Amino acid sequence: MTGRSIAIAGCGPCGLASALLLARAGNRVVVFERFTQPQPIGSGLMIQPTGLAVLHQLGLAGRIMEEGARINRLHGMAAKRVVLSVGYDALKARPAMFGIGIHRASLFAALYDALQAEGIALRTGHTITGSVMHGSQRCLRFEDGQTSEPFDLIVDALGTRSALVSGPSGQLPYGALWASLDWPEGFDLPRDTLSQRYHLSSTMAGVLPLGKGSGPEERLAFFWSLKGSDHARWQDAGLDRWKAQVRNLWPICEPLLDQIARPDQLTFARYAHRTLAHPAEEALIHIGDAWHSASPQLGQGANMALLDAWALSLALARNADVAPALKDAVSLRRAHVGIYQWLTWLFTPVYQSDSRVLPFIRDRLVGPLSRLWPANKIQAAMVAGLVANPLPELELDCR
Repeated sequence: MTGRSIAIAGCGPCGLASALLLARAGNRVVVFERFTQPQPIGSGLMIQPTGLAVLHQLGLAGRIMEEGARINRLHGMAAKRVVLSVGYDALKARPAMFGIGIHRASLFAALYDALQAEGIALRTGHTITGSVMHGSQRCLRFEDGQTSEPFDLIVDALGTRSALVSGPSGQLPYGALWASLDWPEGFDLPRDTLSQRYHLSSTMAGVLPLGKGSGPEERLAFFWSLKGSDHARWQDAGLDRWKAQVRNLWPICEPLLDQIARPDQLTFARYAHRTLAHPAEEALIHIGDAWHSASPQLGQGANMALLDAWALSLALARNADVAPALKDAVSLRRAHVGIYQWLTWLFTPVYQSDSRVLPFIRDRLVGPLSRLWPANKIQAAMVAGLVANPLPELELDCR
């Protein structure tokens, strides 16, 4: 059944992908966004084979692969020990096994351009504060006290801090500083690798290649782990002190530090871990980070959101009524979401915490074992988003 009226709350990748899929299926879609000009928030991310499978369905995979950087491996060191070594080639039995490092702006632009090209309605300057039932339909409430017209379905793609979700945010102690920088000439890191350096679990730096985007120069994302409670002290201490810490951990980053002249070139991202037990309500479904927010240690956020959007479109296409469709959409995703929420909860303290025991185990046991079969294959499957084999049930495949 098509022709439903659907409101998409949020104009990030999750909301845009949902809007495209649902509008193409014949539904009447309206996207609501709080900014007067929609814009991406954040720096770099990795598109995994799972997310790429959805982007193929959207007709956008070619653009994303052209603008991003192909990532073939993840590599991390603590002092002189290799503690993270994950290569997608461990999954050689599967096709299309690689990640794509890309700036959020490039992913956003690809989806947003498609939205505009297809004439999908977009209402900006609408800060959502809640929703209210209107018979069997639901309306959005806005900050100015107004409400929208009623919709058959509201899709909550507002992210971790969604106003449509009640209860604690699940905020984690650690976040990260992010900066998008030019790839320096002669910079001696591989352009197909997410590279990281650690000291215990409390200090981490990383470099993610981002490709060229729509510009002429190669770019990268540089990130630095930081506790939320230390952010104000970091600001007060000044850049010089922080740069000295970076040099001490990873001297090769000097040409990156040369590009950072102001604190506002670094964006502090807070992380949260929360999973809604009931992501579907009457005429409302929470998807992406609104349903299952987590730290980015396994790099699944955008990919899980794209899978959620696809599952919702599939469920709505094969169910005549909204209520069973929402139940179906949640069922399609619950196992995969559950196992990745558990895995992320398990692994986050290994790389971001105050523990001294966990990094000791990581550096001397987990790191060496990760380079041996079958641990290398298991880790590669985790990073690729393929644990629990989510694609066949969603009628998707890696290409």
